[in-house]
Amino acid sequence: MTRQSGPSPGGYDPRPFQDPPSATGRGDPRRVPEHFPGVSHHEPIGLRRRLELNRMGTFDWDLDRGFMDLDPGALEVFDLRADEYDGAPLSLAARVPPEEGMRLDAAVSQALQEGGSSYGAYFRVRCRDGTPRWAHSQGRILHDEDGLPYRIIGIVREASGELADSALLRSLQQERQRQTVMVQQTTAALSRALSVADVTRVLTGIGGARRFGADGLVLGLASGDRFEIIAVAGMDGEVPEEMRSSPLDDTLPLSEAAASRRPAFLGTRGELIARYPRLRPYSHLLPTGSASFLPLIAQDTVIGALGLFSAEPSVQSTEAKNLALALAGVVAQSLQRATLFDQEREFATGLQATMLPRRVPPISGGEVTVRYHPASVGRDIGGDWYDVIALPQGRTGLVVGDVQGHDTHAAAVMGQLRIALRAYATEGHSPETVLVRASRFLAELETERFATCTYIQADLDSGALHVARAGHLGPLVCDSARHIDWPEIRGGLPLGVATAFGHDHFPETQLFLEPGSTLLLCTDGLVEQPGRDISAGIDALTAAFRTGPADLEALADRLAAQLWAEPGSEDDLALLLLHRLASPGAATTPRLRLHVHQADPSGTAEVRSALRRTLDQWRAGEVTHNVEVAASELIANALTHTESGALVSVELVPGTPRRIRLEVEDRSSSWPRRRSPGETATSGRGLMLVEALADRWGAEPRGSGKALWCEFAVPEVTVKAGVGVVS
Repeated sequence: MTRQSGPSPGGYDPRPFQDPPSATGRGDPRRVPEHFPGVSHHEPIGLRRRLELNRMGTFDWDLDRGFMDLDPGALEVFDLRADEYDGAPLSLAARVPPEEGMRLDAAVSQALQEGGSSYGAYFRVRCRDGTPRWAHSQGRILHDEDGLPYRIIGIVREASGELADSALLRSLQQERQRQTVMVQQTTAALSRALSVADVTRVLTGIGGARRFGADGLVLGLASGDRFEIIAVAGMDGEVPEEMRSSPLDDTLPLSEAAASRRPAFLGTRGELIARYPRLRPYSHLLPTGSASFLPLIAQDTVIGALGLFSAEPSVQSTEAKNLALALAGVVAQSLQRATLFDQEREFATGLQATMLPRRVPPISGGEVTVRYHPASVGRDIGGDWYDVIALPQGRTGLVVGDVQGHDTHAAAVMGQLRIALRAYATEGHSPETVLVRASRFLAELETERFATCTYIQADLDSGALHVARAGHLGPLVCDSARHIDWPEIRGGLPLGVATAFGHDHFPETQLFLEPGSTLLLCTDGLVEQPGRDISAGIDALTAAFRTGPADLEALADRLAAQLWAEPGSEDDLALLLLHRLASPGAATTPRLRLHVHQADPSGTAEVRSALRRTLDQWRAGEVTHNVEVAASELIANALTHTESGALVSVELVPGTPRRIRLEVEDRSSSWPRRRSPGETATSGRGLMLVEALADRWGAEPRGSGKALWCEFAVPEVTVKAGVGVVS
């Protein structure tokens, strides 16, 4: 679109030229809402007025006299009246903040030292009304015949407009974004820190100092009239022992910051040592750059102090100082919260510790060790417990259990339940009766909590274990040859729940702990991790137990460290290990013993399953099936023709070849009779099968009853390239 009017008043015709597009889209020129009184449309404008109209002024700086002349345009850039400026550069401090003045001085000083002929620098001015303004100074440096600078002639101009989209403004925006990210990262990391140890891990971990824009840091806490350094990161060495604890005075920077409640910002290591001479012997440990020492104050209470160190000397800006103080406030709040957490946790764990047994009674024929660890995260305590109870007739009661929940209520219920269960066990009741009474006791407490538990009545003289389980993990058994077994232990519902549903029945399972074998009871904190199936935890426990140390104390520590502490379990842990001592001078024989109750129809199947696992560990090969069938027939014979249950024993007899000896004992004195059943008979073939499958069989009197036994030769197994081959 072109103009249709005639020539302009100035005598020049704009019609051949196209107008620039307007902001309104209607072809009208953009109107500027700015008016300059005294400036006519046509009269010539002098140079000084031209500069003023562009918000620019000049200066003449006499370096010999230290006098700087500013014209009215320059005074306008600095927002100064003529009577407010006396010619001394220091007079500009009323408008130029100290950090900006240092930036400007640094640019001039560098140009003078390098012999440059000019310099230029952007800086900020604080106007009369408090608003910020960007300005730019550019000067020509004049030198005499000897090359010495004697005068600077230059201009100073307002630069806020040009910086709106400049690289400098973008860098400032990036710096603000970086500072915002620092605050966000630090706040997020510290928000997850519960204990003082967690806070120090955040500060000293990977990227800890960088979150504060520093290369190194030192953290200390104030307690009474003492200051203790508790964390160091990014320094060239450790803090000397004599400097870790000091009086709360002004001889060291951190203790002074805490005592005075005032921060200190120093530009170089030299300034730091000059201000605190006690640091001179340790100057080699300090970074060469700037340092900040910030008091940590939360709710008007001094928590400690934080020292931040940089590798490069610098004069910190107001923004950087404010950022450091803001981050120090976040650290102070986190430390105050963490200190309260540690105090609460110490109280809670101490309370729970008083509810657990103070000592473990000595055990004849064996040894026992226990461990309890509170949850590695969180302030709440749990309801896990263990107990070792001296019982009548030299027996020992072993208990491991877990009350639902992770709070003081769970711990209180645990304490009551442990005492009640101990009382029932001490009266000499069977494991089933002990758990039935404990379940009813828990139900009568009128609490919504339930508990899982495994109780074992152990007689280490004979190795007999009577086990009852209430919704809890069963025991792990490791023999002297490091064969691991998780026996199938029938169980009932958790304590409390069983009574509420009218199913407070906890069937007993009889096991035998051979000399040299070790039994483990634990809570699920040892085998459960968030996001992992419990079967993976059981496999890991099996492997760790098999390869663990023989010493019971060392084994308990290894299991707790490897399976609980290192993964950082969120659950607490109770662990009990029982070891039956081997007879002096006697070799231990691998053996398995199980009891089948007279009225238990599933007992035979459980025996066959346990036999299968055991014989697989013994590498019995094809003999396994024959032993299972013989065991089924002998158990059926005992349950059918006697009025008692059956005690099943199987052992691996050394020799060449090895032999597996199976015994089924009952309390009947009636001797077995081998029959010859007809083709249509439905019974009478049991002993015929045993005779056909076994190499030898027979019967022996046993006290008030008898035992039927049979033996099977085990084929020798050779190992080739990791594969067992029957020879």
